[in-house]
Amino acid sequence: MKPNVGNTERIIRVIIGVVLLSLLFVLEGNMRYLGLIGIIPIVTAAVSWCPVWALLGINTCPATRAGSG
Repeated sequence: MKPNVGNTERIIRVIIGVVLLSLLFVLEGNMRYLGLIGIIPIVTAAVSWCPVWALLGINTCPATRAGSG
């Protein structure tokens, strides 16, 4: 798997993931478990690869974008 998530996008994904995970503590009842969706952007930021971006052919990682042409 070649990285397809750039550094700026990785930071944004971590922030979004943490915000979503915070819903576990803010919301009440079963709705709070929607916060577990925040795991997805954190994992994709950690591995620098997003399967959705791969399917759509999007690459925001400047190192792999410059080396592929």
